[in-house]
Amino acid sequence: MATRETAKEPATILDRLQADFRRFHELDAALADPINASDPAKITAIARERGALARLAVPYGRYLEINSRIAEAEAVAAVETDAELREYAEQEIETLKVRQEDAIATIKNLVYDAQIGADRNGALILEIRAGTGGDEAALFVRDLFEMYRRYCENKGWKFETLEIETTELGGFREASFSVTGEGALRHLQFESGGHRVQRVPSTETQGRIHTSAATVAVLPEPEEVEVEIRTEDLQVDTMRAGGPGGQHQNKTESGVRITHLPSGVVVNCRDERSQHKNKAKAMRILRSRIYDQLRTKVDAERAEARRGLIGSGDRSERIRTYNFPQNRMTDHRIGLTLYNLDRIILGDMDPLTTHLIDHDRREQFGGEL
Repeated sequence: MATRETAKEPATILDRLQADFRRFHELDAALADPINASDPAKITAIARERGALARLAVPYGRYLEINSRIAEAEAVAAVETDAELREYAEQEIETLKVRQEDAIATIKNLVYDAQIGADRNGALILEIRAGTGGDEAALFVRDLFEMYRRYCENKGWKFETLEIETTELGGFREASFSVTGEGALRHLQFESGGHRVQRVPSTETQGRIHTSAATVAVLPEPEEVEVEIRTEDLQVDTMRAGGPGGQHQNKTESGVRITHLPSGVVVNCRDERSQHKNKAKAMRILRSRIYDQLRTKVDAERAEARRGLIGSGDRSERIRTYNFPQNRMTDHRIGLTLYNLDRIILGDMDPLTTHLIDHDRREQFGGEL
């Protein structure tokens, strides 16, 4: 009896790219085949698979085309006797090599995003909570919130506040917001954990440096179809809203508390005047927290492999220290120290996030990326 030979998994990232690129063109041919046109179900399946491969296959095709043009220009430059034509070919090579580097960077980001799960909708929810330090910790939460908000503005990402609980001194006991945009999860994925600040509080009369803390959680925001939440598993309570809004919010029960009974996850949302809007925001946060729980279980093996590299992402783990007197920021996971804390707090976070991404890429892919 004949047995089916098991296809071997491509050994390297380049092998996988080449295999996917070949398959992409096979599917192109299958879509154009009149034999398949009479079978709507088959055409739909082919188109779906082709669409999934297109994200990497199309830029990889551009990269191959650039390589081919470089080879052609180099061949011309090697044999051309006319000085003007040879110079033109050499200039063409320089231009194409710049495009080649851009194409490689694009492919690296796409491969990496697929690996970390950032190739879906590019959305995340980030939550910040005050830790030890009282009012100063709450002020630190507000500073972190503003740092992330400015960073998102600099990157051109959509930033939406979901929930803020303020203090009398203007700090935030906790804050949550959503971020959507190309590369958002790639750059913000390593923010989960304990953040520590060392500075002289505005309320300190003797100039002493205080240490306070906040915790950050980064939750990839799933599509609704990715997390099934049954209505019967929810307990929805209303309450008087807080925050801005004056008498209207104090007199109406527009705030919403949703409890997911199977998991015990509780979400409060009181920022909006509309109970409907608060419920919608609370459901987004709830869905992300539940998805994060499920994703953590599924990715346990991969998380264990990365725990010593960029950290576990656990909220109790101290990952970073912000020392204002020394204008120093230290990320303890990779031993990175930067003396531009003033710029980082103003939203210039790329010098930090790119170090973390590069470190993680090296650990995951070695010399392949």
